[in-house]
Amino acid sequence: MKAFVIDRYGKRETGRIGDVPEPDLRDDDVLVKVHAAGVNALDSKIKSGAFKLILPYRFPLILGNDVAGTVVRVGARVHQFKPGDEVYARPDDDRIGTFAELIAIKASSLALKPKNLDMVEAASLPLVSLTAWQVLVETARLTKGQKVLIQAGSGGVGTIAIQLAKHLGAFVATTTSTGNVAWVKALGADVVIDYKQQDFAAALHDYDVVLNSLGNDELDKSLRILKPGGHLISISGPPTPAFATARGLAWPLKQVMRLLSRGIRKKAKQKNVEYTFVFMRADGAQLREISTLIESGAIRPVVDKVFPFKDTNEALAHSESGRAKGKVVVQMV
Repeated sequence: MKAFVIDRYGKRETGRIGDVPEPDLRDDDVLVKVHAAGVNALDSKIKSGAFKLILPYRFPLILGNDVAGTVVRVGARVHQFKPGDEVYARPDDDRIGTFAELIAIKASSLALKPKNLDMVEAASLPLVSLTAWQVLVETARLTKGQKVLIQAGSGGVGTIAIQLAKHLGAFVATTTSTGNVAWVKALGADVVIDYKQQDFAAALHDYDVVLNSLGNDELDKSLRILKPGGHLISISGPPTPAFATARGLAWPLKQVMRLLSRGIRKKAKQKNVEYTFVFMRADGAQLREISTLIESGAIRPVVDKVFPFKDTNEALAHSESGRAKGKVVVQMV
């Protein structure tokens, strides 16, 4: 089959489309014909080698962390899916590879595609919607009336997190650039900070939750807007010893993460707020709950640009540019 692969790590590494063997189908797997695959910041981070300590992939490596497609075959122990079903998923992080004609995915990581979406729209959602869910619902336990800041509101995660937070009844602030202010307000944000004109740390106060997806400066500033007992949740790091324990990482890596996060954990403790690093995981059951919200109209996909499979390198470059409003998608079929 055809797939988009990289042969080594590197920030300037460009992938290639080549022939690779079809994936093996395990007893609890579903073989999916890929119609479309979402592009994520995670793809570029994996390509650069940013996660090679915790995700030791083999080369050649097929990139891609989002998929929508149709079921071709199912494993012997799979009964909830059948050939022809339209499905979508974020594959488990040790079995990525959606920039390909076929992918084998654990049935427990898969969900039926929302009926009101086409394949491109569906492919844009799994990773970012699961990230938003695992931050706001699972980790923050966001409730009606609470105040949440969602950094980078025009990005892939931000566009979905704003909609989910509003559905949960929260008061939502977000940051974006000048040209996107009205656009993210239309997604449901109550307060929009134009970071080119205003410092969010000076404008906001007494927030319950911050979803950080940016760098260390924004992480430190986020502490200043949280009220005592608040929760700072970062999807961009630094990772914590608790994260290392949850992933079963070796003791030396746990110590590295203890050092990396020591500063922010100490500052959070001094402010009487909690700091958590979230590295999203595949979860078909959560994706089914998200599908219900999509079919009800509470969450809608935001697709910036669609590229044909032959232009996957260009799709990655566009995503890396930081100019995308919502998600970039590669279309296979």
